[in-house]
Amino acid sequence: MHYPNLAALFADAPRRLNKGPMALVMIEDDVEVDSTLRHLARFGFRHLLAFCAPEIALPDDLPQLVRVDYDTTAEHALQTAINGMIKAPPGAWLYYCYNAEYLHYPFCETRTVGEMLSFMTEERRDSVMGYVIDLYAPDLNSHPNGVDRENAHFDRSGYYALALKDAAGETLERQLELAGGLRWRFEEHIPKDRQRTDRVSFIRAQSGLEMLADK
Repeated sequence: MHYPNLAALFADAPRRLNKGPMALVMIEDDVEVDSTLRHLARFGFRHLLAFCAPEIALPDDLPQLVRVDYDTTAEHALQTAINGMIKAPPGAWLYYCYNAEYLHYPFCETRTVGEMLSFMTEERRDSVMGYVIDLYAPDLNSHPNGVDRENAHFDRSGYYALALKDAAGETLERQLELAGGLRWRFEEHIPKDRQRTDRVSFIRAQSGLEMLADK
């Protein structure tokens, strides 16, 4: 399935993409595109929506793959795509990530994502928090793109938690924002609203819901 733009996707989604769970993958470059999509496919997502430029190559043997031609480098590209899909399939679970990000959840070796989300639904939850953990290649000479899936390294001391504040600057009780990884090393190069590593990874679509630019 192929959509030439977001408008075509949003118009057709209520009819053809009306059941989840579905994964929305924002593809910014050609790094690990195939492995990212195959990783998600094995978890049992009903639809894999790949948002990418027309020149990006995608695997042609994944029946659940949906291509959406889209400029993922545009300002607020993620929020625009997510907020459109939130309105399209009411009640469906949505997951989002970028290429070269690999989803893991408890018992993912033996349980599908649908089974995990069935548990969340029974618990009357409409969202699932996730965290982005940076993995590093030990040798950039042999892996110049910085990705080594067979021998990834993790910075175990570079992450920390800060108290989350509301719009008025007041501290929210028992609410934390996680930071670290890239922020720890390159904070001056990353906008403040992009420095958090906590993420509402799974969202249950419903009318009126909106993702903000700093989330």
